[in-house]
Amino acid sequence: MSFFYADDGLLRAGRRPLLIFVLATLAVGAAASLFSEPAIPRWYAGLVHPALTPPDWIFAPVWTGLYVLMAAAAWRVWRSTGTRSLEMAAYAVQLALDFGWSWIFFGLHRTGAAFSEILILDLAILTTTILFFRRDRLAGLMFLPYLFWTLFASFLTHALSVLNP
Repeated sequence: MSFFYADDGLLRAGRRPLLIFVLATLAVGAAASLFSEPAIPRWYAGLVHPALTPPDWIFAPVWTGLYVLMAAAAWRVWRSTGTRSLEMAAYAVQLALDFGWSWIFFGLHRTGAAFSEILILDLAILTTTILFFRRDRLAGLMFLPYLFWTLFASFLTHALSVLNP
């Protein structure tokens, strides 16, 4: 049996949970984009932006990469904890909060409320990162880019709420 061919049954069976984690995590991002996609050219483009705001085109590839990393980290932890664990609960909570930020910010156009929500998200991501790191060092490290990007998003959210009262 070879581990280099996609039609290898053992390889497919071993990677199926990883694929499920990736697809489920990307689905959260896709669902959140239902709020952001229509709002970017209409509402978001009309806001006063801080100088450090990245160009709009950068967000989709960065978030896609982050979601894949998050999913792979969760899969690594899941292999040792199973579904019913504090680590997986923390992962689910931060995913729900991630979705909630998009809904509040892009869907409701409530920048101040979105800033409050993203602070809670930051804490949830930090908690998840620590829990993952304790269980699997690489999984914790894989969560760091998401933590740092969301902290940057927190700065942007705050600046947008101040610049656009």
